[in-house]
Amino acid sequence: MWTFTSDVEEYAAVAEPFLLGDPVRNTVALTVLAALRAGMPAKSARFGWWTVGGEVRGAVFHTPPHPAGLFAVPVEAVAPLVAGFGGDLPTAVGPLEVTAEVTRLLGAPKRVVSERLYRLGTLTAPDVAGRGRPCVPGDFPLLVSWYHAFGEEVGMGEGDEVERVARRLAGRELFVWEAGGAPVAMAALSPACGGVCRIGPVYTPPSRRRRGYGAAVTAYASRTGRDERGAEVVLFADLGNPTSNAIYQAIGYEPVGDYAHVTYA
Repeated sequence: MWTFTSDVEEYAAVAEPFLLGDPVRNTVALTVLAALRAGMPAKSARFGWWTVGGEVRGAVFHTPPHPAGLFAVPVEAVAPLVAGFGGDLPTAVGPLEVTAEVTRLLGAPKRVVSERLYRLGTLTAPDVAGRGRPCVPGDFPLLVSWYHAFGEEVGMGEGDEVERVARRLAGRELFVWEAGGAPVAMAALSPACGGVCRIGPVYTPPSRRRRGYGAAVTAYASRTGRDERGAEVVLFADLGNPTSNAIYQAIGYEPVGDYAHVTYA
């Protein structure tokens, strides 16, 4: 049975202990929950948990315009979830077996983006000219432009780049790689939730690509997560970009599972 609420604290009290049972696979659900409890605005947010025999067996969150997060939804709970959402699920993200059930119920989506979740094993930093550093307030305009460019490139821009960069900069979550005295690539690192940090997004402007800067800034941010925050580190990579997947594996990331964004709207 699904129970829904718009109260983040009610949801947290019930769902967080369940999500913490697998903090790697539930990394997005946990970081979104932490951000909401820290004051991140979310209009028309909706949360839910799936119970079987009085025990929590699944959880879902939806903070429009972001996709509904089905990361912790069992396959057998998808049909009642879709019904609970009024038979309308404009966009969703979750494990392949879960999104396959969504498409079985709702038909072929307009767009599918396949991703792979990776977990950091032994970190091997690449030998790339330059140095990594945390971002500072003076980087703000550049970071906003890079966030916007990243969203346009992957087709998932959400129009909240200024707010998002401001929040992440204040939280010391953004890093750049410098070469020749100028920033040439960016990586973000979420706060640790359940002992897990997540890298993303990673962006290198087109004119700076194929020089190893993306790998270098990812390795720098990954080391920060592991050494300074005492956390495991994970990231998602677009399976449509074999170059990025190869880069992440080369610096020590190991596959965990495959996911998909499905869009109907």
